[in-house]
Order: sequence, then C-alpha cells, then structure tokens
Amino acid sequence: MRRSLHALAALVLVAPLAGAQTVAITGGTVYPVKGPKIENGTVVIVDGKITAVGAGVAVPAGATVIDARGKWVTPGLINSSTSLGLVEVGAVQETRDNGARGTNGVAAFFQPWEGLNANSVMLPQARNDGLTTVITHPRGGWVSGQAALIDLSGSTFEQLVRKAPAAMFASFGHVTARGELYQKLRELLSDAKAYATRRAQYELGNSRTLAATKADLEALQPVLAGTVPIVIEADKRTDIEAVIRIAREFKLKAMVARGAEAWMVASELAQAKIPVLTGGILNIPKDFASLGQRTDNAALLRKAGVSVLLIADSYADGETFNPGNVRYEAGNAVSAGLSWDDGLRALTLAPAEAFGVADKVGALAPGMDGNVVVWSGDPFEFATRAEAVLIKGRRVEGPSRRDELQQRYRTLPPAGYAKP
Repeated sequence: MRRSLHALAALVLVAPLAGAQTVAITGGTVYPVKGPKIENGTVVIVDGKITAVGAGVAVPAGATVIDARGKWVTPGLINSSTSLGLVEVGAVQETRDNGARGTNGVAAFFQPWEGLNANSVMLPQARNDGLTTVITHPRGGWVSGQAALIDLSGSTFEQLVRKAPAAMFASFGHVTARGELYQKLRELLSDAKAYATRRAQYELGNSRTLAATKADLEALQPVLAGTVPIVIEADKRTDIEAVIRIAREFKLKAMVARGAEAWMVASELAQAKIPVLTGGILNIPKDFASLGQRTDNAALLRKAGVSVLLIADSYADGETFNPGNVRYEAGNAVSAGLSWDDGLRALTLAPAEAFGVADKVGALAPGMDGNVVVWSGDPFEFATRAEAVLIKGRRVEGPSRRDELQQRYRTLPPAGYAKP
C-alpha cells in the first residue's frame, strides 16, 4: 500500500497535488495507445489537460513531479459494462437502482444516473484499481434503459456524469421464442419512427395504439437518429445475426454485448462496423445460448477487424464489486492470442471511440484529459498495482472499503473477540 491508511483517510477523495495545477509524470515507460510506447517518457498535465507526452519533454517550473522510473504509464482504464453507483448490495433490493419496471418489458425512458450514488463505497475501490471512467447501465426487461458514461471523481451525480445518455441497453437473453422478440424490437423501432412524424396526431389521440409509452418512444429518437448507440446483449450466433440485420434495416449504431458466439460471425460484424463488448476469462458455456463460448473470442474478433471492448464475463462480480478485474480479462485475452496493444486499446481508446468521447479520454496525447495511471508493472498481471491514479489531472486518494477491511482483519482482533 502506498501510504498508511491513517494518512490516506485524512485526505479528501480527489485531492489536488500539493495545490498545484501542473503535474509531470517522469521517467516511466509510457503507453499512449495512439502511438508506440515511449521509454523514459514524460507526461505533463496542466489544469487537468495533457499538454505534452514524449521522451525528453521539459518539466515545467513549479510542477508537482510523480517519479515513474521503473513503472508503466497508461491512460486510465474504461470498463464498458458496470452497475457502479446503481447497486450497493446485490442481494438487497433497496440498494439496487438499476432496474425500472417499464411497460411490457420496455423501459427505454429510464435514466438511472439521476439516482446515481456518488458516495458509493464501490467507487474508491474501482479508482484504486486503475479505472477512471466507466459505463454504468440498467438491467431488466428486454429494453432496459439508458446508460451513462461517468468519471470516477466527484461528490454529486452531476460531477460524475461525463455523458448521458451514452447508450441504450437491450437484451436478447433468456427468451422462449427468438423470432418473436426480434419482431417485437422491429415493431418498437417502427412505432418510434411513426411517432416522430405524427406527434401532433398522437397528442390529439388520433393515432393507433403504439408499442410503447410516449416517454419510451421519445427516448428512442436519438437511437433512430444514430446519435446514441444501442447495446444489445446477445450470446447466441442467431441473436447476433439478428442484431446485424436489425441495425442495417433501421440504420442503427449498434453494439453487441457479451457475444459468446460472436467469433462465428466476426467478418459480418466487422463489415457492419458493430463493436463487441466481451470478456476473456470464461471458456465454457454458462447456458445453451453460449455453447460456442471460447477464450480466444476477443482475439478472433480483433483479427477480423472488429472493435473489441473488454468487459467482465461474470455479471455481478465484474459489474459492481470488482469492476477493476476487467484488466485480468485483458490478460487472459492476451494469453489466448489477442495482442497486448489490442488488449490495452480494448480498455481505453476502443470504448472511448464507441461511446463518442475519444477526443477527451482513452489515450495520452496533448489536449486529452489527464486521466492517467502509473502502474508497478504490466497492468494485465495479477500482482501489478496502480500506484498513482489521476482523473482530470488530480490524484485520486483514499483507501477503499476493501483496504480498510484488509487492514482491520490482518492485525489484532476486535475488542471483545474471543478466540475459539
């Protein structure tokens, strides 16, 4: 641990570095993502923005210096599928704010970030594990609602949210008749298009019954316009092929999440420019929809030219309690054939591009936000630790609940505890 927990506890969660607005990370091996690695590199951040990256970069006078000699320096990691800020205890319903009731399984109107818990005990742990930005999204129904892209710093949801809506989330999982669900999605999208051209008639009651509520139909307009992507969870090959067809029919900006059998249609996904959010750890099917699951899924997709965004294969563990473990998904994907550079890209620039924020985060380059992590070694290795995490040029400080529990139970037992 970099400092004692007592010292860290005295700091605010996101503290200015000695009051300075200029930070220089020096001497590390820098992985900018948009270019080759830089040995003995320097990253300079001024007022939250990166102003220089390279070898031999001069350190500005008065800058706070972070010595990264012998360390690895990367952009802050992005996890594209979490429930951070929306779920505290999975088994306790009143701590879950990620599922709206909706109407007939449709909750497109749902904007869960308005209930985001900026004081969630899960946020410090995620930051300390090297995550600086995440997608947090709803679950439930076959159209779950809208997702937000958040930076993991701030004390209110307004400060946390970088972009909302960042995507619409839907699911083809756990269905009894796939063809019926495909047609229901087509009907919903067709009705949303019809509603957009006949709002006046709808308001006067001179419209046929539509497949969703007014709020849902309004929420789907950016999806139909292609300004907000729709992320559809689909494991089975036939489901993924349906995503490709429906995206083509309605000119949607679509993505596939999980995608156990996506490797089977990798060339079609690449041609359709549909990114895939998938993991790198599971190598056995969890149900009949994922019989084709294989560990080299990400590698095969990337080889075919598909943009891959690495997420956790496990729903609950990866989305809420250990979202930082997504870097181990990358490590496994690399061991199964994905290149190391593509592994890093899948946790940085690829999600930034997919969700429309690649001009701000996902790489180390002048003009980008100062979301930077200094690692003790290869971030995909289990023993590696994030030694310094900066979000918009400010260093994240403070122990997580996990740190506090480890500290408590590795020392003396609590007062009054009787050894059995």
